[in-house]
Amino acid sequence: MDRSELATVPGVPESPLTSEMLTQLPDSAPPAPWEGTASVVLWMTRGGKAARQALPPRLRNEVSALAVVGGMVHYRDTPVGTYHEVFGNVGFQRRARPRGVVSFMAVDSPASLLGGRSNWSLPKTLASFDGEVAAGRTMTTVGQDWRVTAKVTAVLPAIPMRIPLTLEQEWPDGIVRPCTMRIRGRGRPALVTVRVEAPGSLSRWLRSGHHAGMVFEAVKFAMGVAEEPARA
Repeated sequence: MDRSELATVPGVPESPLTSEMLTQLPDSAPPAPWEGTASVVLWMTRGGKAARQALPPRLRNEVSALAVVGGMVHYRDTPVGTYHEVFGNVGFQRRARPRGVVSFMAVDSPASLLGGRSNWSLPKTLASFDGEVAAGRTMTTVGQDWRVTAKVTAVLPAIPMRIPLTLEQEWPDGIVRPCTMRIRGRGRPALVTVRVEAPGSLSRWLRSGHHAGMVFEAVKFAMGVAEEPARA
């Protein structure tokens, strides 16, 4: 992706790339694929009309938003070092297979922001983080005009899990390209209490409330290369 296209990666208004952020970006970022380790909290809410509006223009006219997966991550080992992340993923179905679109994502690493936008067309913005991604802990993320807080209460023992995820991100050229992310680790079913404060649409689809979720205190992940355009 050309550097001039970074700010045109599709995403919701809470995921901007401002001129000030552009000045903080490094000259380059490691190319895909990326591998590493992380601690992860995930939660699920319903989809619906508000979530569909969070999809990029092309997909908004093709699919229905079935669910939303929110998450907070502490990446401990990646090609750009350690950093934190919050995201909102809108889930849909294509050919009877689950898919997702990351419509909102914020990190505290300019290098991660550059890598996410250029490698996968992920709408990363910059934010500040406080707290810990772990059972019994609370993490708070603050952006330009929004705040997301997640408190995690684990309810069952950890079980080994392997999760393959396929993302279909729309790129600045209007083409949708899929990529695969795989997560492997031990996860504990959890109740995640989420509070989303935002003047725009974010709070209408990445909803506040008590949500079923999972907490992974140590996982290995692999994020692949964006592939050829997806076809319906």
